[in-house]
Amino acid sequence: MVRSSDDTEKKNLVKKLKDVEISVPIVYGNAAFWLGKKASEYQSHKWTVYVRGATNEDLSVVVKRVVFQLHSSFNNPTRVVESPPFELSESGWGEFEIAITLHFHSDVSDKPLHLYHHLKLYPEDDSGSLSVKKPVVVESYDEVVFAEPSEALFARVQNHPAVIVPRLPAGFSLPPVPAEDADKRKRIDPKDNPLTQWFTNFSEADELLKLAAARQQVQTQIARVRRQLSLIDGQHQQQLKPPSEL
Repeated sequence: MVRSSDDTEKKNLVKKLKDVEISVPIVYGNAAFWLGKKASEYQSHKWTVYVRGATNEDLSVVVKRVVFQLHSSFNNPTRVVESPPFELSESGWGEFEIAITLHFHSDVSDKPLHLYHHLKLYPEDDSGSLSVKKPVVVESYDEVVFAEPSEALFARVQNHPAVIVPRLPAGFSLPPVPAEDADKRKRIDPKDNPLTQWFTNFSEADELLKLAAARQQVQTQIARVRRQLSLIDGQHQQQLKPPSEL
């Protein structure tokens, strides 16, 4: 029987890689600029809340859209961002908690990720002076892990700078990556974001990425050893059975 290309593609989309994890380091937070002489009682700052790659990579390879839930006093407090950079800019005077929901592409995960960030407009140090040139920046680092990705997803993200993937066994073949995905990767460059100069420099980011990759390798090895032990145990139990039960 000859399998059509459509059938092969569907099979690759659902075929899972057992005992494999891919991870995406992310940073979420806000940058707030004081308006100085232009500030008023209810408009003292202009701020931007965002989700970005740990070293400012494009997250749209896994993230489909981001929903920012603002304070109820804002017009249309539920804001949806459908493309990178995943950020939202507003102005105001007060600090509050912002709910951030990440929705992923269907081949990544059908479960959204909920994050919470407290908008900061003023320096942590009360004695710190406000400046119209330098913003207050508050960020958090996290790592999103996806277990047992499909072969198609793994192939799509394995060379993307935003995603950490483990090394697969030698000779393991993956389905080809659609040309449109490669083209999209080249066109989008969030590093051109004007806020980049103010982003926190996570000096340990490279080490964190290396540790995450090493952790995945260890987990893969542990899973392999467990399977081998299970097989050995099964063979041992079989040998211990009385001849009448064999």
